[in-house]
Amino acid sequence: MDIAYLVTPLITWITVGPIKFLINSVKARKWAFNLVGNGGFPSNHSAVVSSMATLIALREGIGHPAFGVAVTLCFIVVIDANSLRQHVGKQAAAINRVAKDTPGHSWLRERMGHTLVEIAGGLCTGIAIAHVIHAVFGRG
Repeated sequence: MDIAYLVTPLITWITVGPIKFLINSVKARKWAFNLVGNGGFPSNHSAVVSSMATLIALREGIGHPAFGVAVTLCFIVVIDANSLRQHVGKQAAAINRVAKDTPGHSWLRERMGHTLVEIAGGLCTGIAIAHVIHAVFGRG
């Protein structure tokens, strides 16, 4: 197996996480440990799937069936990040408002989805990381 296919999502995830943490910390003007997780710039999920789709395109070509599968997965992740998870966040906000005075209510995380800018940042980051990995590992 070509090791680049194994390390690409891992390197992407490890790279994007700290970038997101630092950006959130600068925006919050304090260490943003409470903002680690879903949401924020750039989108981890979008970066990971776009890095794999890009690596497949670079190594196998866009005519390869694996590229079609990777692009399909990428669209599913992007749609999920932008629409479904944002709706989940809105539901959590509504539940929190209704149940705020209820004893024992655990506060639900309201920031779940991504904006289009956050998704675009993830896509661009993933594409860039795949190009770097392709350059470093060469053609497997």
